[in-house]
Amino acid sequence: MKIITYLSKTLFIQVLTVAALSNLTLAQQTPTAPPESTPQKICSLDPVESLLPSTQSKTSNSLFSYLAQEGFTQNKDGSWVCYVNDPNKEGRYYTLFKVQEQNGKLVGSSFLDNGNLIAGQDTRTVDFFMKLVEHHTDGTSENRESIRKYLESFISLVKEGKIKASRRGFLFDQPNRALVLYHELSAGELKGTAITLNLQLANSTDSKPKSLIRTSVREKLRPSQK
Repeated sequence: MKIITYLSKTLFIQVLTVAALSNLTLAQQTPTAPPESTPQKICSLDPVESLLPSTQSKTSNSLFSYLAQEGFTQNKDGSWVCYVNDPNKEGRYYTLFKVQEQNGKLVGSSFLDNGNLIAGQDTRTVDFFMKLVEHHTDGTSENRESIRKYLESFISLVKEGKIKASRRGFLFDQPNRALVLYHELSAGELKGTAITLNLQLANSTDSKPKSLIRTSVREKLRPSQK
């Protein structure tokens, strides 16, 4: 009788051990779902909604109304802008990004603060320009990826001081006459320099494919052309 009782206890302990080990193994093998991340808006660098000037109430018919989802605001002149706080002066805000239509062309600019890109402005500028390219030009995903790399290289060279402000434009989409340039601001209220994307707005009746000029920015810039 004692032997039977002892065996029963031993078997019971073994069953509990196996069950515990099984639960531990399952816990280790069960994948943990990564936390969901909310996509960051292009215009989300220290927003200044309380300081913004009055805007138009109707924006649904705007050519660039999709930028509202990215934190942009429409001005009375029809342009769309991204305002940010000046990190060096309390209570002051300035324009970081701006896009508008001018004579059938799309002109989108990223403004430098005293000739310098603020933290995160380089990647956000690429995202901003690519948003304009995707909405206003026809092209394949391969072409757009090449355009992204081109713009990344261009902005990187501006950041490194290897492209000086000038009136020279760099062509990256030949049929569409799409240009990117780094230039001084000579008119209007804004002063300083800007990186600007200039696109011929796509014509709905134009079915021609957009071919990309693949010559890199670095290849175009020779040491004598600093």
